Amino acid sequence: MIVTGIAVAYLIAVLVIGLRARNQQSSTLVGYVAGGREVGLIILFFIMGAEIFSAFAFLGGPGWAYDKGAPALYIMAYLGLGLLPWWVLGPKTARLGRKYGYLTQADLMSDRFSSKGLSAIVALVSVGAFIPYLTLQITGAGYLFRAATDGNVPFWLGALAAFVIVTIYVYVSGLRGIGWTNVIQGIIMVLVAWWIGMAVADRFYGGVGQMFREIQAEAPQYLTLPGVQGMSWAAFSSIILVSAIGFTMWPHLFMKAYGADSEKTIKKTIIIYPLYGYLLVPTLIIGFAGILVFRDSPLENPDNVLPELVVNEANFSPWLVGIMLSGALAAAMSTGSNLAHTASTVLVRDLFVAVFRQDMPERQVVLLTRIFVVVISVVAYVLALFNPASLVGLLLGAYGAVVQFFPLIVAVFFWKRATKAGAFAGLISGSAVMLYFSFLAPPPFEIHAGIWGLLANTVALVAVSLLTEPMPEEHVERFVEGSKASLEEISGPPRPDASTA
Repeated sequence: MIVTGIAVAYLIAVLVIGLRARNQQSSTLVGYVAGGREVGLIILFFIMGAEIFSAFAFLGGPGWAYDKGAPALYIMAYLGLGLLPWWVLGPKTARLGRKYGYLTQADLMSDRFSSKGLSAIVALVSVGAFIPYLTLQITGAGYLFRAATDGNVPFWLGALAAFVIVTIYVYVSGLRGIGWTNVIQGIIMVLVAWWIGMAVADRFYGGVGQMFREIQAEAPQYLTLPGVQGMSWAAFSSIILVSAIGFTMWPHLFMKAYGADSEKTIKKTIIIYPLYGYLLVPTLIIGFAGILVFRDSPLENPDNVLPELVVNEANFSPWLVGIMLSGALAAAMSTGSNLAHTASTVLVRDLFVAVFRQDMPERQVVLLTRIFVVVISVVAYVLALFNPASLVGLLLGAYGAVVQFFPLIVAVFFWKRATKAGAFAGLISGSAVMLYFSFLAPPPFEIHAGIWGLLANTVALVAVSLLTEPMPEEHVERFVEGSKASLEEISGPPRPDASTA
């Protein structure tokens, strides 16, 4: 009852903060989707951090450390590299977004390649990646509630409670609600993660150093590659690569660039962003702590190693377990809110409006976007009830999908010769290859399926573009040369047709 009471109090507090963030701009499309293009450094930092540090941080990451050992360190590797491409791509995205009124990633790509059909394909691939990612958050919330309450709150009810709260404040407040709740949740999850990590290592081993010395003595295979399950260097390296490239291809990252108040805000966020990575250090320590604790009775589901240690093995007080549950829920809910918001925006604006109802009034677009926040959350919740794959598996599958946008984005800003036919060929072939090696056949040399898709995508984009007629010079100059002007040099309102670009 104490654990559940703390969690419920936390959920109510988050709901109140999310609802109070609503303002008059939340009823407009730019306000609901991009925060009125006035998002400052602190809010942007916490939004971007919360988008990545999810239920994965408290469940999937520790689960991999417990189950595989050293291969889990791929997470720390890609976090240090993930935003490096955004130093170049982020400001360019923001410049064109401010100039032409873009609100989504597909707005940018479909305008560059003059194709509403491309917008639809990008939307379908994006939502196809978002659904498993959102399912990961809902699954994580359900696991946490069930473990922290010793099963008194079942999986289905815990997941439902967390995501009903998320759905309500995203529906009402849009990006502003997401931003302010993410600030609170980000602070909570970092503090809780460090407290749990240090407390668990001290409780079972007498400290972090002693823990690793005992693992080195009794199970050294967990501390070196290929780890316990034989992960090859090719698999390890390709997972880092697909995650680092895919990191900057998430559609919600583009939406946050459009919402930033300046280029300096974007670049400052990139500089300080790796600080968020310190959140994963203590949670990985928890995963390693479980190696010897559960050596004689291995866990059936490695993703449960953190709640099993904290709730059932360490015998912490229910007050501390309730705080742990709140911090872990913060990770799941903060990411889930971003995903539901972005997925609904992409589905409505880039598929329904762009292809079928380009003349839809703005007020109806906002209403439909809010409705799809609910629809997408319900779909992900239903999928979570069917006991999906491991949380890391869901995440890596989602990264394999979004990484297929990378060649097209690079072409938008740097290659004038890229054509519409080349863009279609690249995106379709890359996605097909990725799906084939994900579900129908093992990828060659254990290289991640997303990398094989990326290679096929790039070859098809280049080959078909060179074989087809170039696009008008004046048109492509708008993107390659036009993206070089700073935000400060871009003045005046967006062009009239920007809302349907």
